[in-house]
Amino acid sequence: MTARRNFLKLTAATGLMAATPAMAAVVTPKATEGPYYPKPGMRFDDIDNDLVKIASKVIEAGGEVIRLTGQVMTKDGTTIEGARVEIWQTDANGRYLHTGERSAQPRDAAFQGFGHDITGPDGRYSFRTIKPVAYPGRTPHIHVKAFVGRTELTTQFYLDDDAQNGADRIYSRMTPAEREAVTMRFSVVDGLPQATVDIVL
Repeated sequence: MTARRNFLKLTAATGLMAATPAMAAVVTPKATEGPYYPKPGMRFDDIDNDLVKIASKVIEAGGEVIRLTGQVMTKDGTTIEGARVEIWQTDANGRYLHTGERSAQPRDAAFQGFGHDITGPDGRYSFRTIKPVAYPGRTPHIHVKAFVGRTELTTQFYLDDDAQNGADRIYSRMTPAEREAVTMRFSVVDGLPQATVDIVL
């Protein structure tokens, strides 16, 4: 027992013990909703979790197709079933699907623009969408909103090491830990670039 206690003291002191999810979790930082969250009464052809393919359209949206996934959880690592996760973003031309959008860029009619998913028993959400692009005044980002009962969190996810991140008015105000919590890093899974970002409440 003495040897085991000494080993535990040593590993704790040298940082060799693996951090648990509860120790590592950073609450997802809040961010502005922006002017392009869907207004009451706005109609969409489709609002599922595949923003690249609208049910009534034959063609798919332009842009680089990605998968965005993660888990909704509490800061102690408990996953949350039944959470509603919404995302919205511009199309590949930098234009939002919104009645208030005034961009001169043509709109990609095949891009859904807004979608939602409901987490399962493992707390996981998943979207097929496109890699976000920059538009005047903002670095590439995806807007995200999570609803858990009466709790609501609005945030934004960013591309890892994008050259415009540092100059972005929202990204630049976050701490390094907060930035890490909303950063998308991609690896290829089943033929698609996939980023995993957990939403911690």
